[in-house]
Amino acid sequence: MLRIRGTVGEWPVDLTIEMDEGDWAQLGAQLQVAKSESAVAPAAKPANQDDAQWQIAKELLRKAGQLSGPDLLEQLEGLTGSASSGKRLLVRLRHSPDVKVISGGDTPLYSWHETA
Repeated sequence: MLRIRGTVGEWPVDLTIEMDEGDWAQLGAQLQVAKSESAVAPAAKPANQDDAQWQIAKELLRKAGQLSGPDLLEQLEGLTGSASSGKRLLVRLRHSPDVKVISGGDTPLYSWHETA
């Protein structure tokens, strides 16, 4: 399941999309195509929904460059459709060698720093 929350103009949006294993595989394949088109080495094909969500979470932070903890968590919850799954991805990102977490002020900042 994929949940998208936010706004379009002034209109609130809360959209839930149910996806099966085939849908996740297709989405993962599209991300691989997008990465190869931008001269970035394609990732391995996600083996399951958790792997697909992990790939999408990394791509989300990579494209953003830097996000505050609460903003990143909100987007991850929207991606996974649940608070607990979003928190698991946040912890996984925190421990990823490609992510730098700066603890300052009220909230941590997550920055993408891809390792070679």
